Amino acid sequence: MNQQIRHHKSHQPSLLRVRDGHEARVSFVELFFDLIYVFAVTQLSHSLLEKLTLEGAIQTLVLWFAVWLAWQYTAWVTNWFDPEALPIRTLLFAIMLVGLLMAAALPEAFGERALVFAIAYAAIQVGRTLYVLASLGRDHELAANFRRMLGWLSVSAVLWIAGGLLPQYRLGLWIAAVACEYISPMIGFYLPGMGRSRTDDWTIEGGHLAERCQLFVIVALGETLLMTGATLAHAHEWETPVLVAFIVTFLGAVAMWWMYFDTSSKDGSEAIVRSDDPGRIGAYFHYVHVAIVAGVILSAVGNELVIAHPDQRIDVLHAALLILGPGIYVLGNGIYKQVVYRRFPLSHIAGLVMLAVLAPLAFFTDLLMVSGLTTAVLVVVAGWEGCARRAVRLGYLDEHATDF
Repeated sequence: MNQQIRHHKSHQPSLLRVRDGHEARVSFVELFFDLIYVFAVTQLSHSLLEKLTLEGAIQTLVLWFAVWLAWQYTAWVTNWFDPEALPIRTLLFAIMLVGLLMAAALPEAFGERALVFAIAYAAIQVGRTLYVLASLGRDHELAANFRRMLGWLSVSAVLWIAGGLLPQYRLGLWIAAVACEYISPMIGFYLPGMGRSRTDDWTIEGGHLAERCQLFVIVALGETLLMTGATLAHAHEWETPVLVAFIVTFLGAVAMWWMYFDTSSKDGSEAIVRSDDPGRIGAYFHYVHVAIVAGVILSAVGNELVIAHPDQRIDVLHAALLILGPGIYVLGNGIYKQVVYRRFPLSHIAGLVMLAVLAPLAFFTDLLMVSGLTTAVLVVVAGWEGCARRAVRLGYLDEHATDF
């Protein structure tokens, strides 16, 4: 790998990150870049709330995958290349401009602004890859990977734009486009005549990539708190049920933070840094974080409903929203910890079982009660695993114990 890194430097020393054995930190320009995605997550949350139907949920899911993929592919670029270098910084600012347009179009992405959204998204994905290829030069070792990537992104771009032009086929075309971009890294961007990329050829900076994922989780949790506070601020009267709902939703957000950051985020960084194949672990991180953040977004929408209408009787869609949000979050965290610790925590299995038991009972009560019970499940899962992990670190349990 050292020989490969030296080879990279000899070709483009001004663009590639310096690999000197020290963990690369997330730069201020990357944090600035992420602000676009704060806006995008907010747009998705409000869009789902305004169209709380099965069709609206499926459309929001497709758009969420698009938002995540645009961020994910850029995060890999800033892992390989130095965001402090002027050409890469310029690239980030250009993506931010187009990304802001894409995010603004999200509420009407399946309506009158479909083509605007599709063109903006395709421009980000294809344009970024073309820019990197032009900067690398034909003979750079990373160039073959980006050429394969360009092939897949070009196919998906055609599907995105076709969907923007053909409303009757839009959903199917956009699902196919998402599949192209999400699945292609799993097969090494294989293209006939061009071969495939190998994860052990991706000389990523593992700590940096883990931190990027962690910061996106913070962005999503921030959206949860933002929606909680904004909904309370706009409540006509701060009656007892509203204030109780406010406290319950806040505790739910704290439990989500605790479940991810207190028990596994640092270990996740260490796992990818110490791995013999950090490229593969990094790919796993991106695959699983799309579910973790989706759970947070769904929970944020549920929180707004609970504070606005705490005593409302529950229906199928409300029950699905209030239970699926925490459920997807717990499942995503469990899979993440499977990658980090090579086991799915018992605490998360128990949490999923409790949520499954709650699902049929939810129809006999109101939004606030269901929210309180799902929050209690999150608190139990976070507390259970947090105590178990601390016990392991203090030596009270064997390092390979499986009872957490």
